[in-house]
Amino acid sequence: MSLLWTLIVGGVLGWFAGMIIGRDIPGGIIGNIIAGLIGGWLGSILLGSWGPEIGGFFVIPTLIGAIIFVLIVSFILKTLKK
Repeated sequence: MSLLWTLIVGGVLGWFAGMIIGRDIPGGIIGNIIAGLIGGWLGSILLGSWGPEIGGFFVIPTLIGAIIFVLIVSFILKTLKK
């Protein structure tokens, strides 16, 4: 059940990061989950563990990390399309 909760929270945080910057994450739900998981990892490296915790994710660092990840992915995809 813990894995399911982690995937749900990661997906919601990844989706919310995409909504904040106004860019869609490729891959739909799976892309949102990946963005949330990688965002959690990246955010914890850059900002540490602080703020409210839900499902094993510290919300603020995870959200900031997911935003950074979505920006990087969208930049790479935009570059590849040209």
